[in-house]
This record gives sequence, C-alpha cells and structure tokens, in this order.
Amino acid sequence: MEFRKRTCTCGELRPEHVGKTVTLNGWVDGRRDLGGLIFIDLRDRYGKTQVVFEPQSQPEATETAKEIRSEYVLSVTGTVAPRPEGMIKRTMPTGAIEVRASELTILNKADTPPFPVADEIDVSEELRLRYRYIDLRRSALQRSLLTRHRMYQIVRKYFDELNFVEVETPMLMKSTPEGARDYLVPSRVHPGKFFALPQSPQTYKQILMVSGLDRYFQIVKCFRDEDPRADRQPEFTQIDVEMSFIDESDIMSVVEGLVVRLLKEINGVDLPAPFRRLTYDEAVRSYGSDKPDLRFGMPIVDVTSPLAGKGFKVFDEAVARGGVVAGIAIPGAATFSRKQLDGITETAKKLGASGLAYVKVHEGAIESPIEKFVGAETLHAVVHAMNAEDGSVCALMADVPQKTFSVLGDLRLELAKRLNLIPENSFAVEWVTGFPLLEYSEEEKRYVAMHHPFTSPRPEDVPKLRTDPASVRARAYDLVLNGNEIAGGSIRIHTPELQSDIFRLLGIGEAEARSKFGFLLDAFKYGAPPHGGIALGFDRLVMILTGAKSIRDVIAFPKTGSAMSLMDDSPSEVSPTQLEELHIRITE
Repeated sequence: MEFRKRTCTCGELRPEHVGKTVTLNGWVDGRRDLGGLIFIDLRDRYGKTQVVFEPQSQPEATETAKEIRSEYVLSVTGTVAPRPEGMIKRTMPTGAIEVRASELTILNKADTPPFPVADEIDVSEELRLRYRYIDLRRSALQRSLLTRHRMYQIVRKYFDELNFVEVETPMLMKSTPEGARDYLVPSRVHPGKFFALPQSPQTYKQILMVSGLDRYFQIVKCFRDEDPRADRQPEFTQIDVEMSFIDESDIMSVVEGLVVRLLKEINGVDLPAPFRRLTYDEAVRSYGSDKPDLRFGMPIVDVTSPLAGKGFKVFDEAVARGGVVAGIAIPGAATFSRKQLDGITETAKKLGASGLAYVKVHEGAIESPIEKFVGAETLHAVVHAMNAEDGSVCALMADVPQKTFSVLGDLRLELAKRLNLIPENSFAVEWVTGFPLLEYSEEEKRYVAMHHPFTSPRPEDVPKLRTDPASVRARAYDLVLNGNEIAGGSIRIHTPELQSDIFRLLGIGEAEARSKFGFLLDAFKYGAPPHGGIALGFDRLVMILTGAKSIRDVIAFPKTGSAMSLMDDSPSEVSPTQLEELHIRITE
C-alpha cells in the first residue's frame, strides 16, 4: 500500500510549527464526531496530536474519517493550526495546536481491543499479558521500556569510561550446580547429552579473569527453573561485573559510582556515597532481614538484658530456652485505641508471634500491663534502650532469636506501610557484608554454600573450615535499595587447593568436582589472579527507579508467575518428529 511517510512524530508539533504542512503516521487513540466535524487523537510512541476533519474544506478525507475507529492505523497529511483559545489542552505537550487534515489513508483497520489503551485500566494481568502487543501501546509501559533503554546506555557508557570490556558469554553451557534448577537443552548431535542455559556467567567470567582481561562487564540474560513465585522471572537480565587484582572496596566503589549515576540521570536524585554498610548480623538483629528497608526508622532493639528474670513469665521462660526479648517503637501509637493495638497483635500472630506486650510512652508517663510484673524502673530501662519517643508504643515479643527478629522485621515493614512512614520518591541504599560462608541443610544433612561454591572465605577464617565451618564468614556483599536486594557478589577463590577444599566441605567429591568444574580447576593451575565481582539485577533496578508495581511492567515480554508466556502460549508441545530427533520420549 502506498502511503506518505511521516514528516514528524505525534509528539513534536508546537505553536512555532503553525502553517506548516505535515504528515503523521500512527494509531487512533480516540474519535469524536461533532455533527460532521470529526476530531481524532493520533498516537505514536512520542505522543498524541489532535487531527480535525472539516467536511466543507476536505469532504473526501472527512468521508473516509467516518469509517475510523479506535486503534486504526492511519497516515494523515494536513496543516498545523492553532487551537481556539478555549480549546487549548495545557496538560498535553501538543495541546496548543491541531492538524487540519487534507489527506487520509487508512493503513490498517483494527478490531475493538480487549481493553482500552490507557494508563489506568481495570483489567486482569492475565488478559494484559495475553494481548501484550496491545498492553505495550500504553504510555506507562512504553515509558518504562524507554527508561530501561536509557539505563542500558548509561551502564555501557559508565563501564567503558572505566576501561571495562564487554564480553558475550555462551548461552549454551555445561550444567553446573548453582542453587536453582537448570533449563536443559538436549543436543541432537550428541544424543543423551544436554547443554544448560546459564543461571549466571559465573564460571566464564572467572575464566576471563584467568585470561587476563582484567575488567569485564556484560548486560546478560540468565535463566533459572525455579518454582512459581509472584515477582520472579525464569529469564532475567543482570549487569555482570568481574575485576582482577582488587578487594571488596574496589568493587563497592565501582558499583556505587554506577548506582549514583543512574539515580542522578534517571530520577534526578543526588545519592551520597559511600553507601552505609551493615554486617549480616546487624541487619538481621536490627531489621529482621538481610535486605533491610532503611527509608524509615523503627529498628528492632534487643531488650533481653533489662527484662530477663524480672518476673514476667512469658519473657522469663523464653529467655530460659535460649530466646530473646526484642521490640520496635511504633511512632504515634500512644493514641491508638485498644482495637487498633489488638489489630497489630493479630498481624504479629499471623506473621508467627505468639503475642505482643506493649509499653506506652505518653506525655512523659510510661504505662504497660506488664508493669506489675517487672516494675516501673525496668520499663524505664526498656524505653531508654529502645530510644522510644513520647507518643510511641514499644511492641515487645519473646521467642528464639531467628523467629523473634524475623517476625518483628516483617511487622516493621507492615506497620510502615499502614502508618505511611515511607517517604515518597525516597531512596535508601546500603551494603550488607559478613555473611556466613555456609549454612547447614537439615534436609541434605550437609553444608551448602550460602552464595555459591566459588565464594572465598575471609582469610582469618580459613583455619576454621576444618574445625568450625558454621562460623566461617564469606567475602561476600549484597547491595540493597529500598528493601530490595539489587546486587550480590563476592571475592572469588582463585587457587585450586582452596577451591577443592570448599568442594569437599560441600560434599562434592573429587570425581564430581572434576566432572562438573574440571575446566575451572584446570584454569586455576595456570596462574589465576585474585579476582571478584558482582551481578546487579537489572529488571528489579528498573522497576524501583521507574516506580513500577511489578517487575513484569519493565520487561517487554514477561512470563507469568507460573513461568508461562500467555501471548504465544509457551511452553508448548512439540511434534513427535522433533522429540525423536532429540532421542527424547515423554512418559506419563
């Protein structure tokens, strides 16, 4: 079909273009017929422009315009004219002008879409994902993808300035145990053998360091065959980074520079650096999580010392069993009704607490039902330890440490949302370090790596690998933004001896280690430099910086929580011929 190519987009015309003849190509965003005079809003990804069809001056074009419906694809030629003073739409960039059409070509008709192409729509996500090509016409999603594009460019420019080399690593690799299930790809040429899609380029980027490339980065697709989860994707994008001849501070400095630049260029926010640092123990004991949200206060405070053995049976029995007493000071809660406090208790119970005890600080006085057991002096000590301000209520619970801190951490987040304690458009970022190298799996009856088996232990802890493995700390670090882990990395093991020791500790025998990681162990024999790296979750970073509600809103073609693509109905069955070529048989 012959049509006029556009001379400008639907978002760029302004009053200075009045009198100019232009051609616009786009989709019909809306149509209004006012007794012969027809108005349409023509839309492309750059914006919208109002087009007017006047029967007196352009009867042929106006007659054709009567056929137009929403989402028809048009080519329109006309003259830019000023809108009448009372019709100027100041919320629209092109709202001071309109195009008076002289020619119209309908490039394609459209069925009525299953939902409106509008930012605010009341429609299920399943329907949006099934008709993703319609969903992606909405300006909110297009803005997210355009921001994602800008972030790609910022990342590449930043690392190029620092002499990093972008290297593509293979999508088809050897299956290695890295925490989640691999997506396997059968080999037709080698029957019975399989490639795996990479959970990360971990081994490849370490080999790049052995190869002497020194500074590597890649914006890379990764794949994990995990059980269904609400906001996870089976395929995701990460910014992968590896450096040689460095320590933790070098990697942290590079990543801080990147995050500062992204926040500045995308959100206009000046983020101070260096970022705050917390140890794993500090994060868990103060915030109940290894990815704490620091945009608001309300830290957890351990008050076992002033309350233990003071006569309150629930607390005393918990402490006797090796538990702790801890709490959070809820600002402004001193004026809450009994019903509101009971509601907080019910929330805590749903999170796993057996109950809560309250200490109210109001107009200089301290009140609590447990005063008759522990005495006023003890309550004053608790309030002082918790730094509780006037008007607040200290919510206390007692149980084993892990449960106490976890429940109070979840309660802290829930109350922050309920009480609007999180400032809008705010960003809080911190490093969490000092993770345990290993954790014991009761199910497997062995130690497993908390991060991955290539993470180096702290040098001073290496002797404890044989005597007290649980106390060994990793040279690992996570970056947390607004309560979301956006990056994780470590200094790697770079000697074959230490790597073999870790494999043995993890229950990976010599034969299995050779089978799965022999190529890496061999590479280490030929002069591996000290090295380390990090991977930033790009999708989650885009989600936070754009303020999107779901990670699926910043990915062009995402999967559902159950790892399905509704638009193209995948995964799907394949023909018996394909299965036969791959030497695969489906069993019930």
